[in-house]
Amino acid sequence: MKQCLAIIGHLGSALLLLGRSLRFTGTLLRQFPRFVEQCYLIGYTSLPIVTILLFFIGSVLALQSGYSMENFGAKQFIGTLVGLSTVRELGPVMVAILIAGRVGSAITAELASMKVYQEIDALITMNIPPERMLVLPRLAAIIVMMPVLTLIGILCGWFGGALTCQYTHSISIDSEVYFTALKQFMKNRDVADGLIKAEIFGFVIVLICCHLGLSTRGGPREIGASVTRAVVTSLIFILVLDFFVTKGLLLVP
Repeated sequence: MKQCLAIIGHLGSALLLLGRSLRFTGTLLRQFPRFVEQCYLIGYTSLPIVTILLFFIGSVLALQSGYSMENFGAKQFIGTLVGLSTVRELGPVMVAILIAGRVGSAITAELASMKVYQEIDALITMNIPPERMLVLPRLAAIIVMMPVLTLIGILCGWFGGALTCQYTHSISIDSEVYFTALKQFMKNRDVADGLIKAEIFGFVIVLICCHLGLSTRGGPREIGASVTRAVVTSLIFILVLDFFVTKGLLLVP
């Protein structure tokens, strides 16, 4: 019962943090350099690992699909399977997991350190709301960068699958056949659904990490505990939200 109340309390506190941050939306233009810095830290520095991971995920998916579909004589549809799986599920989810592990942990560690060493209290004393300076630019940056990272990751996954199909002897499917099958069943709605999921995941991750970082109490030891808590909580929310968001998007005509 206490754990349920604690979870509800954290959810309420995170929503209050979001509400306080959105009050300062009008100040975002004045914080443009800080916003650009966060876009660089969230997007550009995460790009190499996103491209590598999604490239090999697409390659492995094509390899497994070729092995399985060979028995049914349906190897020409590998492009469809890899394309839809990457754009609707694997792309958004894997990018979100990477953001939670790489960016979310860094955000939590930075804000928790500022809280422990009383830098947040100093900002409040100077009448500088931490929501305006520390939270809002990060929320805005993740909204801008998450679709970009996801699109690049999806494209890398597609090309990884195409190269695997073309140069794996047991599959031997030309890239033209692969992309023809991919385009045949791919719709703009599939891409839009994947980007919507990525936006929701990224926004929730940053909000959770900002909340847990700013709510850190105690000494330096609590910084590591907050980082661990933030990453684990973000991963759980990604998987839970993935089910409900997918179900909701499938119900939309």
